[in-house]
Amino acid sequence: MRQIILDTETTGLRVEDGNRILEIAAVEMIDRKLSPADRHLHRYINPGRDSEEGALNVHGLTTEFLADKPKFADIADEFLRFVEGAELIIHNAPFDVGYLNMELGKLGRGPITDYVSGVIDTLKMAKDTFPGKRNSLDALCDRFEIDRSGRTLHGALIDCELLSEVYLALTRGQDSLLIDFASGDAAADAASFSQGRPRKPLVRAAVPAADLAQHEEYLDVLDKSVKGTCLWRELTNPPAEAQ
Repeated sequence: MRQIILDTETTGLRVEDGNRILEIAAVEMIDRKLSPADRHLHRYINPGRDSEEGALNVHGLTTEFLADKPKFADIADEFLRFVEGAELIIHNAPFDVGYLNMELGKLGRGPITDYVSGVIDTLKMAKDTFPGKRNSLDALCDRFEIDRSGRTLHGALIDCELLSEVYLALTRGQDSLLIDFASGDAAADAASFSQGRPRKPLVRAAVPAADLAQHEEYLDVLDKSVKGTCLWRELTNPPAEAQ
């Protein structure tokens, strides 16, 4: 699977205020492995306007530095070719997608989703995984013990590199079963079962009467908490009409 970790820096927070993209980075990842640096895309862009003070304090890219850089129109085709057909991974995706759609719209192009297979928002993923906690990129790096000591200002490229590690950490459990299955022992066991290897009979363990009594007492507590019959008792003692 080809995925692109993407980040932009802009002249301000609100696209509705006429702000523009001034830096874009796209880092390629194939089958959860980052491609070499020469397969990444990183461009500074002349936005044609000054940055708002708050944004400038974040990214540090001055109007003078960007004066001789290409316009977005000059790099649009290169960018779209690079991301075409890939799945985008973005932290706070609505922000970057909104800016990309604005820039593409100015060129008479369709939205970014017309060119890619999908968009993953790692901020939403993090909020679902860690509800009620701080889920900024910095906070997630700290939570997953990802080194961000080289990051003094926000930059699209370094943020993409950090986000790639955060994404892999957020999704590591999703492919652990596949990794285990692919290991020699698991794969061999699965193959032998699929070939009809006889299984050993199940062992039925006798439960002491004292343990059964303690279990029933616990179920009584559950019955009171749900103000009825707990699901365990419904499953083990179905009504007569259901039997």
